[in-house]
Amino acid sequence: MQRIVPRRSTGAFSAALVTAGAVLTVFAAPAHAATTQAAWASDSTLTNAVVASGAQQARSAYGVDGRGVGVALIDTGVTSVPGLPVTRIRNGPDLSFESQAPNLRYLDTNGHGTHMAGIIAGSDPTAGYTGIAPGATITSIKVGTADGAVDVSQVIAALDWVVAHRNDDTTAPIRVINLSYGTDSAQDYKVDPLNMAVENAWKAGIVVVVAGGNTGVTNRLTSPATDPYVLSVGSVNAKSEPALFTSGTATVSPFSASTTGRRVDIAAPGQSVVSLRNPGSSIDTAYPTARVGDALFKGSGTSQAAAIVSGVAALMLQKWPSYTPDMVKWILKVCGTPLASASPADQGIKQINAYPAVGGTAGTLPPQTFTAATGTGSLELARGTTHVVDGVTNLTGERTIVGPFTSSTWAAASKAKTSWQGGLWLGQRLAGDGWTGTSWAAKTWAAATWTGTSWSGAAWTDPEWSGRTWSGRTWSGRTWSSSQWSSIGWTF
Repeated sequence: MQRIVPRRSTGAFSAALVTAGAVLTVFAAPAHAATTQAAWASDSTLTNAVVASGAQQARSAYGVDGRGVGVALIDTGVTSVPGLPVTRIRNGPDLSFESQAPNLRYLDTNGHGTHMAGIIAGSDPTAGYTGIAPGATITSIKVGTADGAVDVSQVIAALDWVVAHRNDDTTAPIRVINLSYGTDSAQDYKVDPLNMAVENAWKAGIVVVVAGGNTGVTNRLTSPATDPYVLSVGSVNAKSEPALFTSGTATVSPFSASTTGRRVDIAAPGQSVVSLRNPGSSIDTAYPTARVGDALFKGSGTSQAAAIVSGVAALMLQKWPSYTPDMVKWILKVCGTPLASASPADQGIKQINAYPAVGGTAGTLPPQTFTAATGTGSLELARGTTHVVDGVTNLTGERTIVGPFTSSTWAAASKAKTSWQGGLWLGQRLAGDGWTGTSWAAKTWAAATWTGTSWSGAAWTDPEWSGRTWSGRTWSGRTWSSSQWSSIGWTF
């Protein structure tokens, strides 16, 4: 049971929401409502997306830019381009199949990760470009290759790594994870290992922002957006609708997954969002018409929407460092702008409005009380129908990229935050053992991240893989759909 108590005061509108003993007060100044449609005459550039999300008004009114907040980007890597200098990027371990090639390690050969990083925290004044939280620090954990290929076990290992190392950088502890990734797993979230991994991060104090998927308005969300604990994000077409604290005209994008079951928690601009271009990357080569000048690139999907929400979360956490993930999620949902769509699948979904969300103050909120995931289900079912392949055989069954996987053993270690021991994940070598210093002061995570030119255990021990050695470069996404990274297109 909740009640909203609006009241008028001189020069401003304020509202207090009372629910289960919790009080949130939000403020929206007249200058925000005065945003004109003239600002929306052009395409949905990132500048416009920043306005539509309310982030521009929040930064101006509250003096925030995400400084001191770390955002972990589990994606295809990040390449240092204008707008994302080396000093703004911290590299966690490269867990991708490209990690064995020194010239590819850490770098974004796909282009997706750089695009996401630009939306969250990019800043290139020469290109007239500023992201949502330009002061935030990006920690890149690379899991995807040039064609986007990644196994679910790599994503789980990345999530575990972030939890284990979230406080290592004392100047910008990791408070947000951006995960623009999803599978079509039909496994119940309560047992799915991927869902438990995101829940562990959430319960460790990290806001986990997950793209809802691009399967369309009549389809279920992709996993792990299916998990009710995390902050799942859908896309809206907001090219002509600034986010106001009133009913809006923005509608859910036709590709954005949204059903009458588990629906997205919040929506954000996700159509034709312009961000940083990664010259020579896969998407840059494949979609030259998506280029905007020399420095920028246009893309659409719930990926882009999730990146906007991650940036807004960074702004909120800079202003209110004591906020828990539950508080961030609840406040964003309360402060959102109602959508114009009357579709049953879209009822209750709001467009993000950073201005009142950043400005709000919250009392003690009741924690989320959904049934927690146990993680004891099937790794194979967590993959859904997407698999990586070594050129001959798909990676299937209860095994990771380096060895057998017992979900109950992993679940116990992940919950105890012991799945990583130095550079070993579940006893298998995936990264280096140490840091270059006491913080992430250097570009690379460790001076010698890999002990050799191949993975530890270069041949699979299963008879199906007996005698078949491999390197990261031989793997491909032949059965992998790159849309699992939740970017539906690059030419909208």
